[in-house]
Amino acid sequence: MGAIPKPPPGHFNVLYFASASSFTSREYETLPAPLPLRKLFDALEEKHEGFKDRILGSCLVTVNLNYVDVPELDEGEEEPSRAVVIKEGDEVAIIPPVSSG
Repeated sequence: MGAIPKPPPGHFNVLYFASASSFTSREYETLPAPLPLRKLFDALEEKHEGFKDRILGSCLVTVNLNYVDVPELDEGEEEPSRAVVIKEGDEVAIIPPVSSG
């Protein structure tokens, strides 16, 4: 992966590694900020149909190099007041399982 440019104003970067990069045919892309972390997987699924089931179910996720758990948002449920929100300029990484041999 080469140097990743700073996201444009009002956006954040999503970095894709291994099978996530292969599936999206990208090393990275930008998404509009702010975005509640709970809505990240749905936003990525809208851009890449099938991504949620095939890739995201077994991935680790980092926000600014910190591993995070991505809670699912049940329909009709409101965001908790202390929910993690991905902000402008943040860097999110999608890291699929890696095997070695």
